[in-house]
Amino acid sequence: MPILIPILQGLRLFDHLPQEKLAELAATMSERRVERRQVVITRGQTDAGLGFLIEGRLQAVNFTLDGREVGLEFIGDGDFFGELSVIDGHPAPEYIIAVAPSRLTFLDREHARELMFASPRSAEAVATRLAERMRRVASHRAVLALPSSFQRVCAQLALLAQQGVDGRRVIVMPPTHQEIAIMVNTSRETVTRTLQFLLGQKVVIRAGNELVVQQPDTLQDAADGKVVPSKG
Repeated sequence: MPILIPILQGLRLFDHLPQEKLAELAATMSERRVERRQVVITRGQTDAGLGFLIEGRLQAVNFTLDGREVGLEFIGDGDFFGELSVIDGHPAPEYIIAVAPSRLTFLDREHARELMFASPRSAEAVATRLAERMRRVASHRAVLALPSSFQRVCAQLALLAQQGVDGRRVIVMPPTHQEIAIMVNTSRETVTRTLQFLLGQKVVIRAGNELVVQQPDTLQDAADGKVVPSKG
């Protein structure tokens, strides 16, 4: 399906381009739809180009030597992905998979490099994206270093929480229990038990498709090992 210019205008890197440039790039792109768990970019792939998520949710994942899946980061609406291979020409270092039905589009490497480095504003957006990625990697390593699965789950939830429009900390489109387990190297059952404890203590509450963190300090204390569930 051909990509529409109004859709491009809602995507990071395209939002400042003039109409004629958008029309030029739109002619080289098309919209794709993918289902949940479908692979969007394969590790080692060299020709994917720069991807843009129009709607849905993607996750970067990798695998350990013994075959365990490790979730690295989520990619949200309007963001781009695959930038590392576009920049250095090396194979993709990770898999990108859909964790929800998604709409996306790709720009080939030649046009993507032109877009990324055509202006200081574009270059700043790319640098900001890479800085965000580095910070998430550092945070993820710190979570994995925590001694207990309970702490790791709590720490991951704290990282996923964002400031809502009403000032509350909210986890929008919470990952499934299995997805959280993959991210923090534990079992789905452990994630379920941890969430049941947090819900029971009203540390978090469900609100439609969101998790609201009612007690962010308590959640952080749990991540720090200062709060532990009763063994009784």
